[in-house]
Amino acid sequence: FPEGYTMEQIFTKLEENGVCDKDDLYAAAADYVYNYSFLEDVETGDASRLEGFLFPDTYEFYQGMQASSAINKFLEAFHSNLTADMYNQAENLGITLKQAVTVASMIEGEAANDDERAIIASVIYNRLAADMPLQIDATIQYALGEHKEVLTTEDLQVDSPYNTYLHNGLPPGPICNPGLASIKAALQPADT
Repeated sequence: FPEGYTMEQIFTKLEENGVCDKDDLYAAAADYVYNYSFLEDVETGDASRLEGFLFPDTYEFYQGMQASSAINKFLEAFHSNLTADMYNQAENLGITLKQAVTVASMIEGEAANDDERAIIASVIYNRLAADMPLQIDATIQYALGEHKEVLTTEDLQVDSPYNTYLHNGLPPGPICNPGLASIKAALQPADT
């Protein structure tokens, strides 16, 4: 599962490979209680609460696996990659871990290579500090539910809280599941 996959892409791939039914995965994502500190303040009832926390990695699954167990593999990997220093870095930036993952997801959607990640993070934080729209194309693609090489003027007007052209501040949550490089960049932005 590569960096930048959305929950929808992950669940589709699991279903296509006979691991779990996608409806069962969405139900488990919405309602199953997972015991991780990074999910303590996250309410159940909406599957999107786990977007951003399904860590990209290589996994082994059994066909016909229980949906909550399959999801737990991703969450366990996310948990095992978190460090106390990461929580401290988020606190020093004045953001929550979920906000850091949201920034990391936008970095994942925008970065062409690792060298750009910390600079993209800096641009995001500078725009937040200036109370200006983030104007992140990847958030539009998430709102549209598809990846387009070129966004149209009409696309930029999509009515969604994830439209960072129309709404200032961070989107409601992560737009994909970022890898460790993007999470680190979100916690250690360049100084620009």
